[in-house]
Amino acid sequence: MTLWGGRFQEPPDEAMWRFTVDHADRRLLGVDIEGSLAHVKMLGRVGILSSEQAGRLVEGLNVILEESESDRFVFAVTDEDVHTAVERRLHELLGPVAGKLHTGRSRNDQIALDMRLYLKRAALDRIGQIRSLVGVLVQVAEEAGAAVVPVYTHLQQAQAIPLAHHLLAYAWMLRRDVERFGGAMTRLDVSPLGAGAAGGSSLPLNPQAVADELGMAAVFDNSIDAVGSRDVVAEYTFCVAQSMVTLSRLAEELVLWATSEFDWLTFSDRYSTGSSALPQKKNPDIAELVRGKSARVIGDVAAILVLQKGLPMAYNRDLQEGKAAVFHADDVLAGALEVLAGMLAGAEFHPPEPSSWVVTLDLAEALVGRGVPFREAHRSVGELVARLLAQGRDLSSLSAEELISSHESFRPEDLDLLDSSGSVRRHRLDRQVADQIVKLQDWLDSGPDTPG
Repeated sequence: MTLWGGRFQEPPDEAMWRFTVDHADRRLLGVDIEGSLAHVKMLGRVGILSSEQAGRLVEGLNVILEESESDRFVFAVTDEDVHTAVERRLHELLGPVAGKLHTGRSRNDQIALDMRLYLKRAALDRIGQIRSLVGVLVQVAEEAGAAVVPVYTHLQQAQAIPLAHHLLAYAWMLRRDVERFGGAMTRLDVSPLGAGAAGGSSLPLNPQAVADELGMAAVFDNSIDAVGSRDVVAEYTFCVAQSMVTLSRLAEELVLWATSEFDWLTFSDRYSTGSSALPQKKNPDIAELVRGKSARVIGDVAAILVLQKGLPMAYNRDLQEGKAAVFHADDVLAGALEVLAGMLAGAEFHPPEPSSWVVTLDLAEALVGRGVPFREAHRSVGELVARLLAQGRDLSSLSAEELISSHESFRPEDLDLLDSSGSVRRHRLDRQVADQIVKLQDWLDSGPDTPG
């Protein structure tokens, strides 16, 4: 069944049919029915349909909605798309009155509405999942207690920090990801129904009534923009991709931390895999797959952007290709959030002490506090480091006499500065961690962020 066969004398060629039909939109079945219900109710209210016709259509659509929700709806091989499938099934239930469903509507504004409804709800789901992962990070940070690790710059040990501080960095990144999804939702929350094929309808439609019925915040202003633009799809896919990049960075560190060289953590067997050849291996494949799948999601963003770049207004069939890309990206993020939350929650952290060099800035700043210019302090401590390295030693072997000989402003008690836990306290990072946990927990307790 097609919705457009009247002016054609021959059926579609089989090869053409295979090439043009895309089953990606079948997941839109539920929102397509909801949009149709709102449309039919509006047609009845404005008198385009009689109350009896509207009532029968609503009754039939509710039957199809129940079939959809119970996974009993059956697509036919002849269904060109989800819109055709619904109308075909409605005709099976009601007969000729089903032909009135499409009154005052085009597949162009219909698919634009379906995508907006679907992605708006998907955004709420991803927000919930991201918030759950933030909750796991906060819990793991609390459990980490006073454990001290090095923070890395250029993948070289730099300063002493609480392990919790490192974990919470990802919590703040993820919180911004939530904010991005919330912003995208405000732009998705606009109903395009009533825009028709591109120039609206001569029928006395009421687009605002449809938007109100669907709980959408606004109605389109420009009918061409309503059906011909997919910037909101691109924005949603970018939000997904940025979240995947956040997860990929976290995954990369989890892979590193699980190595024998780092030995910061051990993963639960439930979230690890083995080697087909090496009996000793316990591999962090989940994190590696998150890292790898992020590449394809970034590709989805590029695909949707390139898809739009040369299109004249308004609707073009090219836009059909955007559905598979955004659905793929969203599915990947949903899965990655679920498995990373489980992987982190079940991990056992046991980081070793950082190297002695992570307190060199503390030594330099002790001199600065006594009036020594920072460049002079930096040079003196750097020369001390160089001498110790040449001798095969580290700062833990330093005597008070050697420290004072490196600069006259050092004092014997400055040997206390070599303690990495003390460095954390001097930099007030322990207090920062406590404050962060309170702020993030308050945010989690406040409930999901929603636009507006």
